[in-house]
Amino acid sequence: MNVPLHLLSDRLVMRELVLEDAEFIFDLYNTPAFKKFVGDKQLRTLVDAEAYLVDTLVAMYQIPGMGLLKVERKVDNVPIGLCGLIKRDSLNDIDLGFGFLPMWEGQGYAFESANEVLNFAKHVLGIDRVVAITLSNNTPCVRLLSRLGFSYECVQERVSDEVTLGLYGKAL
Repeated sequence: MNVPLHLLSDRLVMRELVLEDAEFIFDLYNTPAFKKFVGDKQLRTLVDAEAYLVDTLVAMYQIPGMGLLKVERKVDNVPIGLCGLIKRDSLNDIDLGFGFLPMWEGQGYAFESANEVLNFAKHVLGIDRVVAITLSNNTPCVRLLSRLGFSYECVQERVSDEVTLGLYGKAL
Protein backbone atom coordinates (compact mmCIF):
# COMPACT_ATOMS: atom_id res chain seq x y z
CA MET A 1 0.00 0.00 0.00
CA ASN A 2 1.33 3.44 -0.96
CA VAL A 3 1.52 6.06 1.77
CA PRO A 4 -0.05 9.33 0.54
CA LEU A 5 2.53 11.99 -0.21
CA HIS A 6 2.64 14.79 2.35
CA LEU A 7 5.24 17.59 2.25
CA LEU A 8 5.77 20.49 4.65
CA SER A 9 7.54 23.81 4.32
CA ASP A 10 7.73 26.79 6.66
CA ARG A 11 4.29 28.12 5.73
CA LEU A 12 2.72 25.33 3.71
CA VAL A 13 1.28 21.83 3.84
CA MET A 14 1.24 19.92 0.54
CA ARG A 15 -0.78 16.73 0.27
CA GLU A 16 -2.40 14.45 -2.27
CA LEU A 17 -5.80 15.47 -3.54
CA VAL A 18 -8.95 13.61 -2.48
CA LEU A 19 -12.51 13.67 -3.81
CA GLU A 20 -13.48 16.28 -1.21
CA ASP A 21 -11.15 18.72 -2.99
CA ALA A 22 -13.43 18.90 -6.05
CA GLU A 23 -14.81 22.34 -5.20
CA PHE A 24 -11.28 23.74 -4.84
CA ILE A 25 -10.29 22.17 -8.19
CA PHE A 26 -13.43 23.63 -9.78
CA ASP A 27 -12.55 27.11 -8.48
CA LEU A 28 -8.85 26.95 -9.45
CA TYR A 29 -9.34 25.48 -12.92
CA ASN A 30 -11.97 28.10 -13.75
CA THR A 31 -9.88 31.17 -12.97
CA PRO A 32 -9.15 33.27 -16.07
CA ALA A 33 -5.36 32.88 -15.74
CA PHE A 34 -5.58 29.11 -15.32
CA LYS A 35 -7.77 28.79 -18.40
CA LYS A 36 -5.47 31.08 -20.39
CA PHE A 37 -2.12 29.55 -19.43
CA VAL A 38 -2.92 25.93 -18.56
CA GLY A 39 -6.03 25.37 -20.62
CA ASP A 40 -9.77 25.07 -20.30
CA LYS A 41 -10.45 21.59 -18.94
CA GLN A 42 -14.22 22.04 -19.49
CA LEU A 43 -15.05 21.86 -15.78
CA ARG A 44 -18.51 23.43 -15.95
CA THR A 45 -20.04 21.72 -12.91
CA LEU A 46 -18.88 20.23 -9.65
CA VAL A 47 -19.57 16.79 -11.15
CA ASP A 48 -17.15 17.64 -13.99
CA ALA A 49 -14.53 18.65 -11.41
CA GLU A 50 -15.05 15.42 -9.45
CA ALA A 51 -14.59 13.32 -12.58
CA TYR A 52 -11.46 15.24 -13.64
CA LEU A 53 -10.07 14.98 -10.12
CA VAL A 54 -10.48 11.20 -9.99
CA ASP A 55 -9.71 10.34 -13.63
CA THR A 56 -6.76 12.69 -14.15
CA LEU A 57 -5.30 14.21 -10.99
CA VAL A 58 -5.65 11.33 -8.53
CA ALA A 59 -4.70 8.87 -11.29
CA MET A 60 -1.24 10.53 -11.43
CA TYR A 61 -0.48 9.12 -7.97
CA GLN A 62 -0.22 5.62 -9.44
CA ILE A 63 3.42 6.47 -10.18
CA PRO A 64 5.16 6.91 -6.79
CA GLY A 65 6.08 10.55 -6.11
CA MET A 66 4.16 11.86 -9.12
CA GLY A 67 1.09 14.06 -9.16
CA LEU A 68 -0.04 17.53 -8.25
CA LEU A 69 -0.35 18.20 -4.54
CA LYS A 70 -2.88 20.49 -2.92
CA VAL A 71 -1.02 23.42 -1.35
CA GLU A 72 -2.55 24.77 1.86
CA ARG A 73 -1.42 27.47 4.27
CA LYS A 74 -0.32 25.95 7.59
CA VAL A 75 -1.78 28.77 9.62
CA ASP A 76 -5.42 28.22 8.55
CA ASN A 77 -5.49 25.19 6.18
CA VAL A 78 -6.80 27.39 3.36
CA PRO A 79 -6.18 25.77 -0.05
CA ILE A 80 -4.22 28.16 -2.26
CA GLY A 81 -2.91 26.13 -5.20
CA LEU A 82 -1.33 23.02 -6.65
CA CYS A 83 2.30 22.02 -7.08
CA GLY A 84 3.93 18.73 -7.96
CA LEU A 85 5.72 16.47 -10.38
CA ILE A 86 4.13 15.14 -13.55
CA LYS A 87 5.31 12.35 -15.85
CA ARG A 88 4.07 13.46 -19.27
CA ASP A 89 4.25 11.12 -22.26
CA SER A 90 5.29 14.12 -24.38
CA LEU A 91 8.40 14.90 -22.29
CA ASN A 92 11.56 12.89 -21.63
CA ASP A 93 11.99 14.35 -18.14
CA ILE A 94 9.75 14.83 -15.13
CA ASP A 95 7.78 18.09 -15.30
CA LEU A 96 7.27 20.54 -12.44
CA GLY A 97 3.68 21.81 -12.50
CA PHE A 98 1.97 24.44 -10.40
CA GLY A 99 -0.99 26.80 -10.34
CA PHE A 100 -2.37 29.12 -7.67
CA LEU A 101 -5.56 31.01 -7.01
CA PRO A 102 -5.12 34.68 -8.01
CA MET A 103 -5.53 36.05 -4.48
CA TRP A 104 -2.47 34.07 -3.32
CA GLU A 105 -0.12 34.96 -6.17
CA GLY A 106 2.88 37.21 -5.54
CA GLN A 107 3.31 36.12 -1.90
CA GLY A 108 6.09 33.58 -2.40
CA TYR A 109 3.87 30.51 -2.01
CA ALA A 110 4.59 29.11 -5.47
CA PHE A 111 8.33 29.54 -4.94
CA GLU A 112 8.18 27.92 -1.50
CA SER A 113 6.09 24.95 -2.61
CA ALA A 114 8.13 24.42 -5.79
CA ASN A 115 11.38 24.42 -3.80
CA GLU A 116 9.95 21.78 -1.46
CA VAL A 117 8.84 19.64 -4.41
CA LEU A 118 12.25 19.99 -6.09
CA ASN A 119 14.02 18.97 -2.87
CA PHE A 120 11.72 15.94 -2.64
CA ALA A 121 12.48 15.07 -6.28
CA LYS A 122 16.22 15.21 -5.68
CA HIS A 123 16.62 13.78 -2.20
CA VAL A 124 13.77 11.25 -2.00
CA LEU A 125 13.13 10.23 -5.61
CA GLY A 126 16.74 10.60 -6.79
CA ILE A 127 15.75 12.62 -9.85
CA ASP A 128 18.68 14.59 -11.31
CA ARG A 129 16.83 16.78 -13.82
CA VAL A 130 13.39 18.40 -13.95
CA VAL A 131 11.74 20.41 -16.69
CA ALA A 132 8.83 22.82 -16.85
CA ILE A 133 6.77 24.02 -19.78
CA THR A 134 4.99 27.33 -20.03
CA LEU A 135 3.66 29.79 -22.56
CA SER A 136 6.02 32.58 -23.53
CA ASN A 137 3.41 35.19 -22.55
CA ASN A 138 3.05 33.79 -19.01
CA THR A 139 5.47 36.31 -17.53
CA PRO A 140 4.89 35.44 -13.83
CA CYS A 141 5.60 31.76 -14.53
CA VAL A 142 8.72 32.50 -16.59
CA ARG A 143 9.97 34.77 -13.79
CA LEU A 144 9.29 32.07 -11.16
CA LEU A 145 11.09 29.40 -13.17
CA SER A 146 14.10 31.69 -13.49
CA ARG A 147 14.07 32.33 -9.73
CA LEU A 148 13.97 28.56 -9.15
CA GLY A 149 17.08 28.12 -11.30
CA PHE A 150 15.45 26.83 -14.50
CA SER A 151 16.96 27.84 -17.83
CA TYR A 152 15.14 28.25 -21.13
CA GLU A 153 16.05 25.40 -23.51
CA CYS A 154 13.82 25.44 -26.57
CA VAL A 155 10.43 25.96 -28.13
CA GLN A 156 8.31 22.91 -27.45
CA GLU A 157 5.42 24.07 -29.62
CA ARG A 158 4.33 27.18 -31.54
CA VAL A 159 0.90 28.20 -30.25
CA SER A 160 0.45 31.30 -32.44
CA ASP A 161 2.57 33.82 -34.32
CA GLU A 162 3.31 35.60 -31.03
CA VAL A 163 3.17 32.81 -28.43
CA THR A 164 5.25 29.66 -27.98
CA LEU A 165 5.29 26.86 -25.45
CA GLY A 166 8.79 26.94 -24.00
CA LEU A 167 10.73 24.14 -22.35
CA TYR A 168 12.81 25.06 -19.29
CA GLY A 169 15.23 22.71 -17.55
CA LYS A 170 17.04 22.45 -14.24
CA ALA A 171 19.66 20.02 -13.00
CA LEU A 172 19.02 18.92 -9.43
